[in-house]
Amino acid sequence: MFYLTQMLGKPVVDAAGEIIGEISDIAIATGEVFPRVTSLAFLGPEKTPFMLSWRKFVATLGEDRIELNAERSALRFSYLQPDEVLLARDLLNKQIVDTQGMKVVRVNDLKLSESRNQLRLLGAEVGLRGILRGIHPVVERGVASVLKLFGRELNENLIAWNYMDLLDRDLSHVRLSITHKRLHELHPADVADVLEQLGPSQRARVFEHLDNAQAALTVAELEDEFQADLIDDLGDQRASDILEEMDPDDAADIIGDLSYDKAEALLRLMGVNEARTIRSLLGYREKTAGGIMTPEVTTVTEDMSVQEVINHLRENASEREGIYYIYVLDTDGSLEGVISLRDLVIAEPHTLVEELVSREVTTVGPDDDQELVAEMMSKYDLLALPVVDEAGKLLGIVTVDDALEVLEEESAEDLAIATGATREHGPLAGLWWWLVRRHAWLLVWGIAFLAVMGIRTPLLGAATPAADAPRVVGMMLAVWALMLLPLLLRTAEDLSSRTLAELIEDEDEDERIPLGRRLLREGGIGLASAVLSGLVAFGFSFLIIGELHPYTTPFVIATALATLLTVLLGGVLGHVALRRSAQEKPVSGAGLALAAMVMGTVMYLVLAYAVGHVWAAGSIASGG
Repeated sequence: MFYLTQMLGKPVVDAAGEIIGEISDIAIATGEVFPRVTSLAFLGPEKTPFMLSWRKFVATLGEDRIELNAERSALRFSYLQPDEVLLARDLLNKQIVDTQGMKVVRVNDLKLSESRNQLRLLGAEVGLRGILRGIHPVVERGVASVLKLFGRELNENLIAWNYMDLLDRDLSHVRLSITHKRLHELHPADVADVLEQLGPSQRARVFEHLDNAQAALTVAELEDEFQADLIDDLGDQRASDILEEMDPDDAADIIGDLSYDKAEALLRLMGVNEARTIRSLLGYREKTAGGIMTPEVTTVTEDMSVQEVINHLRENASEREGIYYIYVLDTDGSLEGVISLRDLVIAEPHTLVEELVSREVTTVGPDDDQELVAEMMSKYDLLALPVVDEAGKLLGIVTVDDALEVLEEESAEDLAIATGATREHGPLAGLWWWLVRRHAWLLVWGIAFLAVMGIRTPLLGAATPAADAPRVVGMMLAVWALMLLPLLLRTAEDLSSRTLAELIEDEDEDERIPLGRRLLREGGIGLASAVLSGLVAFGFSFLIIGELHPYTTPFVIATALATLLTVLLGGVLGHVALRRSAQEKPVSGAGLALAAMVMGTVMYLVLAYAVGHVWAAGSIASGG
């Protein structure tokens, strides 16, 4: 096995044994499952670049050099063919699409194998091992040895060529028969997942290789924040063609997010009917039934027979978003009833529509809230819901896929309001999530440690030992409390998590527990926690001293009391948070946890110092 990073820089030796350069790159033919190496690129004297045919001139490939079968004077320069790529230039340290894993990865090394006098590319190494090998093979072996001591393996993460697609090159000049085919075989949702991981320029390059139909399906699967940006980056004609392929409601959502000039330019390039349909949808307010409906509806009249309806579907309904129901209209376009596709299929061909129609139809108005529409579809198990105006005329339908998106969107918004997640954005959002939301207890502990250590030095050095005894004892117990502080912090974190769970469940106001009952409930939990934490404090003081310390008792009392007060404080904060949520005010889950931790920390350290101070002062006064 050979690795590209280990081959680069190795000497190239001609048939006379003279070193004529060092390897700078190798080329492969792209149209094979395991591409063969076709050319060798090396730098000659004074960094002069050379490229030779691998098949014609390479004799042997060793660990430390490449030997050629001809002398320098007999070598003939070769040129890169249209179906060839250079591994170091075009792949190494570049981003690729792993079309099997549907993700974007970076190539850290390339693995090759010699077979039947040919060198073939096995795949791209995208894991840690490739990075370490690129630094130096010794580093790779060293890390592998260390991990082996702990029973772990430094495994390769290899992606075969037929599961790769290039991103950082202009693919219009490279024929990638297998990889290009793989991209078109992916589901549009998977292609959308890949595109969302790319930058704008790379996204556009991959997008060029999708036809309009697949591009339309892919755009529909993208998250909202990517759709308008992608369409805005395309040329007007291509963007217009793609929007024409999309369902009108999806296209209208995207156009509504574009600038006025861009939107008008695209609409003018569309067909008259498509542009008229999209303009009509743009007239409805966002987050309403009209804003999410599609006007493409399959309709029939009562005097048609089943066979005529079937013929009508075959001729005119092939482009409809989903034929779940067939709607029956009168001569004025008013909705008379509905026929399910099931009823249509099992009926006799000569049966009239008026004998099958169900006249009890659930409808909504165009201005009805989209969340209400989605909840109605969920309640009545509907695959589509008709939207009618005040006169009862059918305007369009809301389909089940749109309803599911609404429910997901509304659920995410409600959760964001309940937890305050909407506030946590910006360049430091990742650090905030890791440090404050996931490791808040560690942050508070660190700050408390620095604060106590900063106060401890002047307090202990401010007076003579005899006069300072109560303060020395108080500070000693505060330092002990620092050691057990994580126990209290995790208790506060658990309390905030339970409150957050209540916020998400969103109970009715009548079902919420009053503050008095909440404190009684939390008090029972707090007493149990106080007993356990007191036992832990007793064991801790005994272990660090090696015997029963005179100040173990005040430390146990301070720890148990701080735990009880922290639990009760958590109950009060939880009650306040639930009241704010009932008023539709945002409540930050991280802020709630942080507040409980900070207050609990202050109480514990103050109690430990105060109890130790008082206890020591009492002992001195009593002559103990």
